Amino acid sequence: MGTIQERMESALDRLLPGAQVAPARLHEAMRYATLEGGKRVRPLLCYAAGELSRAASERLEVAAAAVEMIHAYSLVHDDMPCMDDDPLRRGKPTVHVEYDQATALLVGDALQALAFQLLAERSLARDAQTQLEMVRNLAMAAGSRGMAGGQAIDLQATGQSLTLPELEYMHILKTGALIRAAVALGALCGEPLGGEQSERLDHYAKCVGLAFQVVDDVLDCEASSATLGKTAGKDARQGKPTYVSLLGLARARELADQLRRDAHAALEGFGEPARRLRQLADFIVLRKF
Repeated sequence: MGTIQERMESALDRLLPGAQVAPARLHEAMRYATLEGGKRVRPLLCYAAGELSRAASERLEVAAAAVEMIHAYSLVHDDMPCMDDDPLRRGKPTVHVEYDQATALLVGDALQALAFQLLAERSLARDAQTQLEMVRNLAMAAGSRGMAGGQAIDLQATGQSLTLPELEYMHILKTGALIRAAVALGALCGEPLGGEQSERLDHYAKCVGLAFQVVDDVLDCEASSATLGKTAGKDARQGKPTYVSLLGLARARELADQLRRDAHAALEGFGEPARRLRQLADFIVLRKF
């Protein structure tokens, strides 16, 4: 994990525009939002999926960087006053606090555009059709049937009660879609997998994507802001439906562990090349931050 996290930091530093390149303030804020922070879970999953398809690390770092830029943009917008209005992210002031709201809006727009530029201008797959599938995958994950749609549902659900299927659907879009895209892009950077293998890998990604959110909800109740690097307890204060508010802490933890077991089961038959994916499922569920 440490090796890939360091490699991603270096890749993002190289792929983002320099802070002195005009418009300097925007580029400085893009780097502020993206560098020096976060667990890099999505890049880690991208790399781990690439091990299944024997993908070249040079391809994986670009695909992973594109996914991480989409993730960083989503956090910048999610923290703005018109969304969750959060002053803290990754242990430092959020972009709209450190800079201003207009700059934060533009940072998100620019990071999203740069992510797709990277997927379009680099040779990342065995053929053009596969690379187009990578672009489509990331676009779907970021759009109205993915992350943006999940955020819209989340905003509408504030102060309301959701059923478990409704909550799951929201997070399949809001959190899970980009995690599934990270896994898919990693696999597509290498040799083709069989149809059943691809389905099992996607089921794994769906399980860990949901587990990530369940654990996030638990940590929002149990951990401190200093540990999380973001404001703890804000979901409860804002009246947002969560797995904890719906199920309680004990059942939420049980659900996360069941999803971890389901993720492991989905990888049966992949053997040693799936070792990193198994370890990441454990990390996502057992993490404390």
